[in-house]
Amino acid sequence: MDFTAPISTIMTRKLVTVIPTDRLTLVKEIFESSRFHHIPVVKNKTLVGLISSVDLVQFLKGAGCVNHDGLIETSRLDNFTVEEVMTKKLATLESTDRINVALEVFGENLFHAIPIVDHGELVGILTTLDVIKALQKEDTIRIMSN
Repeated sequence: MDFTAPISTIMTRKLVTVIPTDRLTLVKEIFESSRFHHIPVVKNKTLVGLISSVDLVQFLKGAGCVNHDGLIETSRLDNFTVEEVMTKKLATLESTDRINVALEVFGENLFHAIPIVDHGELVGILTTLDVIKALQKEDTIRIMSN
């Protein structure tokens, strides 16, 4: 992998997003029906936060939304919005930043997703899984060419 290539070469562009006033019920449904763990929160295409599946689980435990059987009380989720749980202070990168810069950010922090913002507008997200997939793809190509 060319670690000096721009992030745009491996980032995810097709995003599912939510807005700050969406209910946590929607977030729970998105996480249950998808394979990703981070949802950007936008307001008029501007990134205002990020909510992760870990954020949601921690909130649910702290808000008493898990009953004695370990089941989530969906009705309680309707009482809370994304903006009450989302992370607001985010590290972001631009699509033209190099992959090695993103790797440094991942290496120095405990998060696994970096929103990609160009000219104030969310254009993608880079996750550690995106990096792993790019490495796997390159390895597969190398094996097939040998």
